[in-house]
Amino acid sequence: MTRWDEILTLPVQSPPTLEFSAADIMWSMVEGWRDSMDRLALIPYSRVNDFVRGESNNRDCPTRFHVEARRRRSPSMNCKPKVDGILEYILYWCSFGPDDHRKGGNVRPSRPFAEKRKTPAGRPNTKRGCVCHFIVKRLIAEPSVALVIYNHNKHVDKKGMPCHGPMDKMAVGTKAMFAPYISDELRLQVMSLLYVGIPVETIMQRHTKMVEKQGGPSNRDDLLTHRYVRRLERKIRRSVYELDDDDITSIDIWVENHQDCVFFYEDFSDTGTFVLGIQTDWQLQQMIQFGSRSLLASDSKFGTNKLKYPVHSILVFDNQKNAIPVAWIITPNFSHGEIYKWMGALYDRAHAKDPTWQLGGFIIDDPLADVRSIREVFQCPVLISLWRLRHAWHKNLISKCSDIEKRSAMAKFLGNAISSICRGSGDLELFEAFLQDFVDCAGFLDYFKALWFPRLGAWTTVLKATPLATAEVASAIESYHHLLKLRLLNEADESVYWRADWLVHKLATKVHSYYWLDEYSGKDSFSRYWRSEWSNGPNPWRQGLQIPDSDVVIEGNCARVISQRNREESHVVWNPDSEFVLCDCNWSLKGNLCKHAIKSTKICRDRGLAPPSLALFRYYQALAKLVHCPPSDTLIGDHAMAVAVSVKTQLDAVICATNGSSSNMPVFGDPKSVSKPRESEIEETNTQNGVRASPSKATSGDDEDVPVDKDSPAHKKRKSGNAYSDNGDVCTYQDSSARKKKKSGEASDGDEEASTEENSHAYERSKSAEACADDEVVSMDQDSPDHEKRKSREASDYKGTSATQIVQTSETESSQATDGLNGSSVEVRLAEGATGT
Repeated sequence: MTRWDEILTLPVQSPPTLEFSAADIMWSMVEGWRDSMDRLALIPYSRVNDFVRGESNNRDCPTRFHVEARRRRSPSMNCKPKVDGILEYILYWCSFGPDDHRKGGNVRPSRPFAEKRKTPAGRPNTKRGCVCHFIVKRLIAEPSVALVIYNHNKHVDKKGMPCHGPMDKMAVGTKAMFAPYISDELRLQVMSLLYVGIPVETIMQRHTKMVEKQGGPSNRDDLLTHRYVRRLERKIRRSVYELDDDDITSIDIWVENHQDCVFFYEDFSDTGTFVLGIQTDWQLQQMIQFGSRSLLASDSKFGTNKLKYPVHSILVFDNQKNAIPVAWIITPNFSHGEIYKWMGALYDRAHAKDPTWQLGGFIIDDPLADVRSIREVFQCPVLISLWRLRHAWHKNLISKCSDIEKRSAMAKFLGNAISSICRGSGDLELFEAFLQDFVDCAGFLDYFKALWFPRLGAWTTVLKATPLATAEVASAIESYHHLLKLRLLNEADESVYWRADWLVHKLATKVHSYYWLDEYSGKDSFSRYWRSEWSNGPNPWRQGLQIPDSDVVIEGNCARVISQRNREESHVVWNPDSEFVLCDCNWSLKGNLCKHAIKSTKICRDRGLAPPSLALFRYYQALAKLVHCPPSDTLIGDHAMAVAVSVKTQLDAVICATNGSSSNMPVFGDPKSVSKPRESEIEETNTQNGVRASPSKATSGDDEDVPVDKDSPAHKKRKSGNAYSDNGDVCTYQDSSARKKKKSGEASDGDEEASTEENSHAYERSKSAEACADDEVVSMDQDSPDHEKRKSREASDYKGTSATQIVQTSETESSQATDGLNGSSVEVRLAEGATGT
């Protein structure tokens, strides 16, 4: 086999880490020039920088590689390409070489004809004759692949002796012990602090104290100098966004100078429109870290009324469930044909960095979003969030309706209408009735009919067909939207909002720095310089969970929540049992979902005074479809059965362990029937999250504060067990005793028996005797030996598969019966499996 045939048959290696070094690659020995053997490997060309960074972070010999030589060839050539043709040749050399400025060292002769470099190849006083270097070739035959030739992989001089690092005895006590430059993380930290207005002296003062506290320099970052920070500050001060008088030309220049921050760019043309996708290396790392097997969300069309081009933000959720922007897309057009282009490029960039990266779900906030393209690109379920609709209605109700009672009634009517539509029993007629019932509120009705009535058809269609994201997601996105407005739209001269180059420049510099500092653990050291743009903490959902149950008192259609700052004050929450909750606090008066509303709604649901959330309702609905309506395809049906049975088994175990009750407790029963046992689970969950609820309110004390008359409608609704089933879908969640009564001919109550009997007959007619037996096993009768046998067999067949991941995600979510980010993803996966997609 010839040399190039052997090279081109080598596997392309891409380790699933953000950075990788030579130790993570399997190297091959191939015959090279003059009968020598070359040590080489193939990696994706897009990951060359990851390899360079990983090789620089060598623990035994930290260093940094610089580009010593580079040659490029135009991709468009008239001649026939050769098999060994090279598009690009890059020589990377350790920054401690190749020259040797030590006493008696060899220095290459000067080259006066060479142009002066903008970025010198290493500091002259750090040159110690290191011969470590490698070559990267981009072949014409495979442009997407990089050939790495790494023959000299030891950090030694020409005599074969260590010339820098801990192994060099002559480097002890000098800067040659460490890498010649500070790390990229420290540089990003310093740049972010400078962008938000922290003085150079303050940065150096904090850094010096930290180094002295640890007993002196221990790594390269401890050698940060005042001169270097001052140089970065001067560079930031002199930078300008207006690179050209023409806005589009200025954008072109910016894109050319910041290729690492651009994952997609398309200029105006006859066939397409302007699209610019911005994603820094740090945002890509956050997307891979928090987005893998989790959720991505979109905040579309930010700044439509003020900016020249609206901003589309792609978000992930960190460990505290706060939203982090991982990409910004700037374009005047968010049509169906455009989203596929940049979304595919976004996925390819993440997948090139980590081939194992897979998204768990994508959340949209616009009913006109291109759901089909999202599913094709990310290969994941799609959910929809109601935060934008609720925020707009809430904000305009506050501003256009001054009567508190009328405002509360209108919000409750709209919330019940949305709830009915999501549960399948409502339609557009509900909003027509709303216009007739509240004719006297002309201000809000004019706004509603002009802006929202034409859109309600699209919203109704999507809400009936698409699973819903939880209130926790809505709270996180809403908080991000508010912070982005504070950090971006704070210019004294508002004329700059109509320049796209200003928007691009500020997003990639100052706004990016704020979000980087949100994840920086040492930002409390600079709290004296905080302003409203920097203020960030737990979102209202997390803040609501920290309010003790004893501070919430339900009073009819209202709830009173004691203020956590001033115990002498309290906030009134209207409609705590509805989807649209109003509060008199400042955050709610701005149209946002506040912590008092979240806590009061949670208390109502825990006590059975309100139906479960729409997201949880869809979750139960998806489980019922899997159990009672398995797909016709055998493989999909078996997988759905395994998922449903395993979910049910684990939920039973969690509830049994928490409450000390029998494991035969029905999980697929009416969601209200498990409201009592869940109180202790919620207390345990809050304790794990660092929130200690009041013991007196976690028990029967809640019921003592809010006595329920046995003849009251609320008590009857809780007793009936199907008060929340607007269309009969929830009636399929029956316990085992109810199903046994039905099989033996015993009568059941009302519509629940009729709905179950109708579903059973339809199911028996459509399935064979064997399938009916399988469905019998999946029912809640766990005393059957056949059920145990089949359950153990299915658990072993699907061990290690994606079903296990789904179950692990849904276990905590469903047992607590609270709104969570992961629960939304599980709900959609189960719903997708039920339809066979």
